[in-house]
Amino acid sequence: MKRIKMPSAYTILILIIIVVAILTWIVPAGEYNYVEDPDTGRQKPVPGTYEQVGQQGQDYFDVAKAPIEGFYQAVDVGFFVLVIGGFLGVVMKTGAIDAGIASVTKKLKGREKWMIPILMILFGAGGTTFGMAEETIAFYPLLLPVFIAAGYDAVTAVSVILLGAGVGVLGSTVNPFATGIASGFANVPLGQGIGLRLAVLIIGEAIAILYVMRYANKVKNNPKASLVYNMREDNKKHFLSDKDENEFPKLTGTRKTILVLFVITFLFMVYGVIPFEDIFPDANIPTLGWWFKELTTLFLVSAVLIGFVGRLGEKGMISAFVDGARDLLGVALIVGVSRGITVIMDAGKITDTVLNLGERTLADAGEVGFTVLTYLFYIPMSFLIPSTSGLATLSMPIMAPLGEFAGVGRDIVITAYQSASGIVNLITPTSAVVMGGLAIGRVPYEKWIKYVWKLLVILMILIIAALSIGSLMS
Repeated sequence: MKRIKMPSAYTILILIIIVVAILTWIVPAGEYNYVEDPDTGRQKPVPGTYEQVGQQGQDYFDVAKAPIEGFYQAVDVGFFVLVIGGFLGVVMKTGAIDAGIASVTKKLKGREKWMIPILMILFGAGGTTFGMAEETIAFYPLLLPVFIAAGYDAVTAVSVILLGAGVGVLGSTVNPFATGIASGFANVPLGQGIGLRLAVLIIGEAIAILYVMRYANKVKNNPKASLVYNMREDNKKHFLSDKDENEFPKLTGTRKTILVLFVITFLFMVYGVIPFEDIFPDANIPTLGWWFKELTTLFLVSAVLIGFVGRLGEKGMISAFVDGARDLLGVALIVGVSRGITVIMDAGKITDTVLNLGERTLADAGEVGFTVLTYLFYIPMSFLIPSTSGLATLSMPIMAPLGEFAGVGRDIVITAYQSASGIVNLITPTSAVVMGGLAIGRVPYEKWIKYVWKLLVILMILIIAALSIGSLMS
């Protein structure tokens, strides 16, 4: 009997476009009156003004054209994603990030206990800033032998990488692929809500570190407590015999400079997007008001500067940039296809009908009730559409204004989306990052679920509490 395979995100999104097009012939069309928000300058629906209009059914040609129109509407986001990919491609080509983490690992040899918090913080920093995920795969062969030789097990090593970076993504502060794209389609500054996201990041990462250290100490004191104890001797032979510390580049002065430039780039990004004049009106801190055009320019200039410092040469720099952009071409395509769903809904005039349904149901749940329901809604949606960028593009044009009916800020909706997606992406079997890391670590999937489920429950309680407090303050 053949196993049923989950279709790709592209197929799922195209099917959703078709279904939505059919709904434009069934669901009543309608419109709200819109006014300009004096604080943000965006158009927002006026509660209680919804009226039905004539049906605007979308045909075959409209369905075929929708993804193309989606690309046109999301060209700023798509190009930003490609340039970010190029920037990361150049940085990774210099070997600076690999060298930095490998250097920390080498210096802490013999003090492996402290490797857990330090490395998890480093991976978490990567997750929260640039969505570090696939890039972590390279570190499994480095860390697995180190932890196993120190008396820990494969689950510990996998946890340090997978949970460290994963909780960082869950608590994304300026991650361009989660927070950035969602903010773009919610039409709010990337820096709005960064305080709440930072709190989720710090507390969540601290909880994950304590969770991993507790398990690691149990295994260290009693090897039989390991979830993969039956593989202990086999893992020693497998990982320790192939140990090669020279696979990773050395942390030279040039690579240290590149790491500094890398950090400065993200600090500039954070400063550029935070609306200081709104948060600290008396502090006289200038607000730059940067958005996709300026941020794309920042990462493009930084990529060139880092390529120059790394002595990649003209051909090497362009090759690394193009290869990095190519790696994220799929993300850019998903953004366009996802946007096609909104195109069909808007053209068929059913977007406001959905908003009206939400106004009459979810809005009455109150700030906290709406926020919790939004978070719970995004968990199954994240299983269905594992692409964070695709899910943001698909849902934000509806969920963000829906929050306003309930008195909840759009930044709270974004935080609910990214934290739900982050939880799911720690365990979803459709993730190459999860399944790839477990495969390299030789940790069976069912053992991973048995190990991590309690942490997921704790993190969910934390997130729901944080979102509830944030919704009352928004």
